[in-house]
Amino acid sequence: MNTKSQHKKQAEATLADSRWAAILARDSQADGTFVYAVTTTGIYCKPSCGSRAAKPEHIAFYANPAEAETAGYRPCKRCKPNQPSLAAEHLAKIADVCRFIETAEHHPTLQELSVRANMSRYHLHRLFKATTGLTPKAYANAHRAECMRRELNTTDTVTDAIYSAGYHSSSRFYEASNQVLGMTPSTYRAKGRDANIHFALGECFLGSILVAKSERGICAILLGDDPATLIEDIQTKFSSASLVGGDETFEQWVAQVVGFIEAPKVGLHLPLDIQGTAFQQRVWQALQQIPMGKTVSYTDIAQQMGLPKSVRAIASACAANTLAVAIPCHRVIRLDGGLSGYRWGIERKEALLKREQEQGE
Repeated sequence: MNTKSQHKKQAEATLADSRWAAILARDSQADGTFVYAVTTTGIYCKPSCGSRAAKPEHIAFYANPAEAETAGYRPCKRCKPNQPSLAAEHLAKIADVCRFIETAEHHPTLQELSVRANMSRYHLHRLFKATTGLTPKAYANAHRAECMRRELNTTDTVTDAIYSAGYHSSSRFYEASNQVLGMTPSTYRAKGRDANIHFALGECFLGSILVAKSERGICAILLGDDPATLIEDIQTKFSSASLVGGDETFEQWVAQVVGFIEAPKVGLHLPLDIQGTAFQQRVWQALQQIPMGKTVSYTDIAQQMGLPKSVRAIASACAANTLAVAIPCHRVIRLDGGLSGYRWGIERKEALLKREQEQGE
């Protein structure tokens, strides 16, 4: 093959590669996912480099700086692709702040956190929320709530659990206990004993549906083929609670949920009782930002959260979701576009996506 033919073939390969679009757009979000080298200069750059773009026939892609240097290329002095990017530095600082919050004996103030991160309070607050999806205060509260749920299952008394979880006074915890646990701590400890969980069964185009409600709001939306199995699922989740058949008011809530599933464009305007770990809540919050009729990959969510290596953990958080459709884990797909596992079956996931796309047109 002559040189002209080789250049043409290489240009076609580059133009067909999605990474070329990132280079042309100087997409900083792509930094850290690959580097590109220019064969005529012997230099490699990161996607966001401000240097003039080379011709596509002179581009070679590499997974990381080490691969590019092994191939004989030198790092660009302008974009410094072999050094941590500003985004990576920010991510490392936020990760350090998260660990500090999780291990601190008291609830750190925003000023204490900003000093640790060596940035202004405003900048830290904005960056922390953009990275984690939560404010520093909300993250601390979610982490402490997670600790509280864990301690209630292992300590001898509720008081021991309160102090072990980092609450320095029982009164402060009891003021927020409904938000933290969805019920009183003694009721949570007893797996819902003396709590009333209202539930009702219905039918929708996906099959059978069970909707359950705690004092705070809708706590479960389960899908399936067999109503009896759905009832067993809710009994397992709230094994010691009193399951109460829905009254007329709750039946109207169920009708709204079914209506939302049948016509997702109308939206769901009911309070939700969302309980999960701090990480799960971050994932679920990210899922709620996905527009109807759109899909994203688990990798997209991981990158959005600033946790590119947490794809598997994000998939597990999706699988732990018990609020079908309200928290739209069905809108998350594999990187190759395939429909990966769905708690309520691939067929239902496909049907949901199809209906949302039809209504979004």
